[in-house]
Amino acid sequence: MKRLAILATGSGSNAEKIMEHFAHSSKGEIALVGTNKEDAGVLVRAKKFGVPTFTFTRKEMEAGVLLAKLQEERVDWVILAGFLLKVPDELIRAFPDRMVNIHPALLPNYGGKGMYGHHVHEAVKAAGETESGITIHLVNEHYDEGKIIFQAATSLLPEDSAETIAAKVLALEHQYFAGVIEGLL
Repeated sequence: MKRLAILATGSGSNAEKIMEHFAHSSKGEIALVGTNKEDAGVLVRAKKFGVPTFTFTRKEMEAGVLLAKLQEERVDWVILAGFLLKVPDELIRAFPDRMVNIHPALLPNYGGKGMYGHHVHEAVKAAGETESGITIHLVNEHYDEGKIIFQAATSLLPEDSAETIAAKVLALEHQYFAGVIEGLL
């Protein structure tokens, strides 16, 4: 049974779907949910599933506190589910090909520094794209450039707003992320 840690910054709807999925899995269990925000909604969601939580600052993460905690908890895989800080190279190297991220667009388009959440959906809308989607990829030292594991697309209509696009993409995230993670294990 693999031990997974989820890192999230915000409300944690993807984290909740992952916790829900792995509550019934024979391949993995959620050992820890970590966040860089003391008031992140993901903390409430983790509590609902009885998953231990860990809060840290950017400075603590960069100083190795998060890595030490993941090692202490014997974590095998790290899942980034709406985690908005750049992960230190040392942490990435500690989990080679065992750190996974989800991006709310079809990479390589609309990726990179500053391209997260509403920024992505606004850029997709401004470009007049006819589709968007999700990309699940391994994490490397460069924003959104790790090996692509899975992509799913959704059609966009000219009248779709950035908010509508966000809702369509989130539905794909909830539909696929947990299953793709399980497949990797």
